[in-house]
Amino acid sequence: MSAFQALLRPRSVAVVGASADATKTGGRPVGYLLRHGFSGAVWPVNPRATEIAGLPCYKDVASLPGAPDVGIVLVGPERAEAAVRDLAAKGCQAAIVLAGGYGETGEAGAEKQSALKRAAGAMRLLGPNTIGVVNLTDHIVLSASGALEFPDLPPGGLSVVSQSGGILGALLSRGAAAGIGFAKLVATGNEGDIEVAEVLDALVDDPATTAIALYLEGLRNPAAFRAAARRAAEAGKPVVAFKVGRSEAGALAAISHTGAMAGADRMYDAFFAGLGVIRAERFSDLLEVPAALAQGRRAEGFRVAVLTSTGGAGALVADAVGLAGGSVPAPDATVRDSLAALLGEAPVGNPVDVTLAGLRPDLFRGAIRTLLASDLYDQLVVVVGSSALAQPELVADAMLEARGDSAKPVIAYVSPHAPQIAAGLNARGVPASTTPEGIAAILAALARPAFRPATPEVEALPPGLPHGKLNEAESKALFAHFGIPATREASAVTPAAAQQAAQGLGPRLVVKLLARDLAHKSDIGGVVLNVTPDRVAEVGAALLAKLPWAEGLLVQEQISGGIEMILGIVRDPHLGSAVLLGAGGTAAEVFGDTQLRMLPLTRDDAEAMVRGLKVARVLAGFRGAPAADVPALVDAVLAFSRMGEALGERLLEAEINPLFVLPEGQGVRAADGLAVLG
Repeated sequence: MSAFQALLRPRSVAVVGASADATKTGGRPVGYLLRHGFSGAVWPVNPRATEIAGLPCYKDVASLPGAPDVGIVLVGPERAEAAVRDLAAKGCQAAIVLAGGYGETGEAGAEKQSALKRAAGAMRLLGPNTIGVVNLTDHIVLSASGALEFPDLPPGGLSVVSQSGGILGALLSRGAAAGIGFAKLVATGNEGDIEVAEVLDALVDDPATTAIALYLEGLRNPAAFRAAARRAAEAGKPVVAFKVGRSEAGALAAISHTGAMAGADRMYDAFFAGLGVIRAERFSDLLEVPAALAQGRRAEGFRVAVLTSTGGAGALVADAVGLAGGSVPAPDATVRDSLAALLGEAPVGNPVDVTLAGLRPDLFRGAIRTLLASDLYDQLVVVVGSSALAQPELVADAMLEARGDSAKPVIAYVSPHAPQIAAGLNARGVPASTTPEGIAAILAALARPAFRPATPEVEALPPGLPHGKLNEAESKALFAHFGIPATREASAVTPAAAQQAAQGLGPRLVVKLLARDLAHKSDIGGVVLNVTPDRVAEVGAALLAKLPWAEGLLVQEQISGGIEMILGIVRDPHLGSAVLLGAGGTAAEVFGDTQLRMLPLTRDDAEAMVRGLKVARVLAGFRGAPAADVPALVDAVLAFSRMGEALGERLLEAEINPLFVLPEGQGVRAADGLAVLG
C-alpha cells in the first residue's frame, strides 16, 4: 500500500493525543471513526487513559500492536514533532497534524514546520494546520471537524480539496444540507509536505470521484498542478476551483493564512483557463457547479429552454442566462403546436409559462419531453414554484420520469425559500439552485466544450540573438522571425542617413528615437507623425537633441485605416508566461480591454481571446466600417505563443503596441515593439 492509499483508505489508525472526553477536539476522531462505520483497527494513544470509547488505549506510539497505516496527531505544536518522529520510527505510512502555530504564523512558525517535516523522514505528512481527511465512499473519517456531527453524510461523486480546514468543514456541512453527496474531502492546510496538486492527481485515479472542487489560496507547485489538471481533463473529470485573493484585502488575508500566495490574480484566470479548470466566481458555485458536473450529463451548447409557472422567476432565469453568455430562443412552430396540444393554447415565448401550479404532473412531464425533444434547446431549466411546497416529490418524480432517455441536462430553479426541495432534487440527481445566478453558472459549466490542451510548437531561434533590452528595430526583427510583419521602415544613426533611408517608404512617415532603454517614446515626445520625406532630417535632428544618448532614429511608413491593438507576453515567475491581447494605442492602459491566456495556445484559444474583447465589435465592422483581418490577428497571437515557447524563460517581456489590424485580406503590421531577453 502506497502512502497515499494509506492516507485515503487506511486499515489501521493511531490517534495520538486521543481524549476520553468526546466533547473535546481530542475526543472527536475516535468517536467519528466508530460512528461513521470504519471497519479497521483504531488505536488511541494517551498515557493517562487505559480505555477510550471501549477501545484499549496505549501509553505511547512505541506500545502500539503494529505500524499504523495513518496517524492522527492531536497534540499541540510543543509535542507534535516528537509524536511525528515516533510514528515514523514505528513504520507509519502517513501522519495528519491538526495543530496550528506553524508556517501561517511567521518565520518562527515556518522553522517549526520545517522541523516537523524533518521529523517525518520518509513518512508522508498532511498539514500541519489541517482538519484532515473524510472518505465517505469507504466510511473513513480522519478528522475532528464538527461537520461530521451530521447524522447522514451520503456518498457521491464530488471530491473536494481545500487549503483551509474550516472551509472544508463548511463545504461538507453545506453539501450535506443541500443533498449533495461527496466521495473524498482532503484539507491540505499549510502543505508542509503533501500539497494540492498531489491530492488532485490522486483523485484522478479514484473511481468514485467524477468531479473535483478546489478551494485555493495559492499554489506552491504550479508545474505539478498543471500535470494533474491535464490528467483530470484527459480522464473526463471536471475540476472547479474557487481561489481567494481577487481583492487586495482577500490577497492579504490569504497570505497571512498560508504564506503561499504567488501570482497575480489575472494570471490565475489565464492559468486555469489554459488547463480547462473552471474558476468559480462565487463561493456557492464551488458546490453547485461541480455537483452538477458530477452527474455526468453535458450540454452541446448554451441554448436554454425555461419552463415556468411563475413569470417573474422565469424572467430572472432568462436574464441570468443572457448575462452569462447563453441564449433563450423562442419556440418554433413544432414546439408551439406540441405545447398547445397539452395546454390548450400555444406559448408565445421563452420562458414557457405553463401555469402549472404544481398540480398537473402529466402536463408537467409532457412539457418537459417536448422541450427536450426540440433541436432548438441544449438544456432545460424547470422553475419550481410555490405550488411545489405542498407536494415536492411530485416535481422531482415528474422531472426524473420526463427526462427519460434524453441526454440533455435538466436543472431546477427553486424559486420559493424551500431549501428542503432543492436538497431533495440534488439527492435524486437533478441539479438544483435557489438563485438565478447559480442556475446560470451551472448551465455555463455544462455547456463548456471538452478541453483540448495545446501542443507546443517549438521553432528554431534566429541566430545571434542578443540579450537584455532590445531596441524597437531588433524587437520587430525578432517578431518577424515568428511571422508577424512590421511596417516598412529603416533605421539610421544620423539625421542625414535617416533622410536618405526614408526614400520609398511612402508620402507620410513616422520618425522615432531609437533607444533600448526608452520603453515609452511618446512620453518624452520621441515620436513624430505625419512627416513628409523632405523633413525627415529636420525632425530627426530635433528628436536627437532631446535624447543625445539615443542609438539613432527609426523612420517608418505611417499606417492608416487599421485598428490599433496591443499584443504582448507577460511572465509571472511563479505561474509562467501568458499572451495578452487587447485594444491598443496610447489608451490601452486606461480602458483595460484585454484578454490573457497561458502558453501554449490553440487556435481556439486565440479566437476566443479576440471574441472576448469589447473591441471585437469594431474588428467585425462597426457602423459601416470595413471588417478587419481577424484571421491575421489570430495568426499573430499564435505567433507570439510560438515565440514564447521557443524562448522559454529567456523571454522576460515582449509587446507590440500598436499592432495595426488592417481591413480583411490585408494582414497586420507591428508599428512599435519591445522585447527583453534574459
